[in-house]
Amino acid sequence: MSSPVAVVARRTLSGRPADTVAALVHAAVSEVAETGFDGLTIRGVARRAGVSPATAYTYFASKEHLLTEVFWRRLSALEAPRPTRRQPVSERVADAVREVALLVADEPELAAGVTTALLAHDTDVQAARDRIGTAISARLATAIGPNPDPKVLQILTFTFIGALLSAGMGYATYAALPDVMSEAADRMLGRGREKAQRR
Repeated sequence: MSSPVAVVARRTLSGRPADTVAALVHAAVSEVAETGFDGLTIRGVARRAGVSPATAYTYFASKEHLLTEVFWRRLSALEAPRPTRRQPVSERVADAVREVALLVADEPELAAGVTTALLAHDTDVQAARDRIGTAISARLATAIGPNPDPKVLQILTFTFIGALLSAGMGYATYAALPDVMSEAADRMLGRGREKAQRR
């Protein structure tokens, strides 16, 4: 939970200043592609976005917060999955995460930066990370079907988030993640269980 000080210090990222925030988010993508995560600074992003560093720091306390916001905005812009009950649950789960898995797949510097950013302990990052986890869980719940077992949903959510981080660290490819999730879903919600649920 964010402290009152953090809430007061950080302006909202929606509403009237939306254009400024969008400019900073867009600039961050270009900046990290050139500098990598280690060379990325809020000042550099502000310069590229055409705003003052003081303004940039009003909205983003750290580069980790900024890159987490980049990922969140891409995720929240995706259309909701529309599974069909004719598909086995493993295919529905793979389809639900495919676009999420590929959000930063073709941008290696951004992918590495987002991976590092998501692990930060910054209160702003934690709040964005909670939104990301909730959105991913909702996509998986839609794929599983009505009244998913909360424990199964939690485990699949953790599995996918862990797989995303593994891909960002180079231990897997983003393109392989839908197959990983398909296998996980099949083992947890195999066809026999799915048939029983349909009765």
